[in-house]
Amino acid sequence: MTETTAGGTARTPELTMASGLLKILRQDLISGAFAYRPLPSMRTDGPLLRLLPAGMRAKAGYLPHALVGLAVAVVLLTSSVNSYGVPHALLLFVGLIAAVPVVMTLVRPMGAFWVALGTTAVLSIVQDRNVTWPWSPASFAAYLAVVTVVAMRSRPRVACWLWVITVLFGTAMPVLTSTDESVNVGPMAFISALSLLTVTVRNTRRQAQREVTAQQQVTAVERDRRTLLEERTTIARELHDVVAHHMSVVAIQAEAAPYRVKNPPAELEAAFVTIRENAVAALTELRRVLGVVRSSDYEAPDAPQPTLASLDGLLANVREAGLSVEKTVAGAVRELPQGVELSAYRIIQEALSNSLRHAPGAAAGVEVSYVLGGLGIRVVNGPPTEKVLPSPGAGHGITGMRERVAMLEGEMTAGETEAGGYEVAVFIPVPRTQERSE
Repeated sequence: MTETTAGGTARTPELTMASGLLKILRQDLISGAFAYRPLPSMRTDGPLLRLLPAGMRAKAGYLPHALVGLAVAVVLLTSSVNSYGVPHALLLFVGLIAAVPVVMTLVRPMGAFWVALGTTAVLSIVQDRNVTWPWSPASFAAYLAVVTVVAMRSRPRVACWLWVITVLFGTAMPVLTSTDESVNVGPMAFISALSLLTVTVRNTRRQAQREVTAQQQVTAVERDRRTLLEERTTIARELHDVVAHHMSVVAIQAEAAPYRVKNPPAELEAAFVTIRENAVAALTELRRVLGVVRSSDYEAPDAPQPTLASLDGLLANVREAGLSVEKTVAGAVRELPQGVELSAYRIIQEALSNSLRHAPGAAAGVEVSYVLGGLGIRVVNGPPTEKVLPSPGAGHGITGMRERVAMLEGEMTAGETEAGGYEVAVFIPVPRTQERSE
C-alpha cells in the first residue's frame, strides 16, 4: 500500500516511517544542540538531604556539578596511561582535549555529545591501536561520562539514540580513518548500554512520578471543587425550608388580609391578590430549583430545621459520644432570623464533630455571644489525649463552615491554639431591622 501526498507522489509506509524517525532524530539531537542549558542545582528536600545541617544542605544542591568535576579528574588521570604515540609531555594536553566535552555537559549537554564524537575521532588517529580502539583510556572515560550526563538531562528516548550512534560511530571508524585496523566496539557498547539503561529507568521513573504528582494535584483541586459544590448544595437544601416557610406565610397573609378589613377598596384587594400570586409563583420556582440540586438519595427532613434553641440536645448527644463539652451564653438571648439560627447551629455541630474526630479525649467549650449587631460563636477544644485516627474527610467541615459564614457576610477564623488544641471563632452580623422583623 502506498500513500499519495498532495503533490501526487506516492510514499510507501516504510518511507513515511523513515521520515518520521529522521524528524525525531533531528528534534532530539540536532535542533538546538548547542543551546545554553546550564545544569540546575539538585533539590535538597529529599529524605536523606533533610538530615544534613542547613549549611551543608544548601551546598548539597551542587552535588551534580561536583560529580562532573570528578569525572573530569578521572579523565585527566586516565590520560596518563601511555597508549598514544606521542611524548609524555603531551599526555596532559591530550587529557585536556578529552575532558572538554565533559565540562561542556554543564552548559551545553547535547553539543557536548557531538564534541565528544569529534574528540574521539581526533584522538583515535594519533593513538596506538588497543583493545578499546577507537577509544583510548581517556576518551573512553570521557565519552562514557558525556553520554551518561546527556541521557540524564534528556528525555528517555534520547538514550536509545545515543547508544545507536555510539555503535555506528565505532563500527564506521576504520572507514572514516581509512585504516585496515579492526575495531572492538564491544566494551563501549556493553558498558554504555548498562549506563544508559540505568539512566533510562531513572528518567522514566521520575517522569512517571511527575505525571502522578500532577494528576494528584488536579484530582485534589477537583475534589475541593466538588466538596465546595456539595456544601453549597447542602446549605441550599437546608435553607429551602426556611425560605419556603416565609413565602408560605406571605401567601396566606396576603389571602387573608382583605377579610380583616370591612369593605376594602377594589385596588387593595387586587394588590393583595397580586402579592399572593407572586408569593405562590416564587414558592413554586424555589421548589423547582431544589429539585435540580437535590441528590437522588435526598430525603426531605420530617422535623423543622434546628435552631440555637435545640443546642442543648446537640450537646447532650455529643457528651454521649464521649466528648466533654461545656456551654457558655453571653448577652441577652433573643430570637434571630431562622437562616442565622440554622447556620449557627450547623457551625457548632460541625466544629464539635471535628473535635470528636481530631481530638479524641479532649475537652471542648462552646461560647454563644449575643452582641450588638450580631451573633458571636466560639468553639474550642484542647489537645487530644488519645490516638488520633486518620480521617478521609479532613478539611471538608471547615469548608462548609466558611461557606455558611460567607453566605451571611460574616467573619470566621480557625486554627490551632497555643495549648495544642483547635479553635473556631465566628461572627455573624444581624442588622437590628432583621431582628425586629422576625
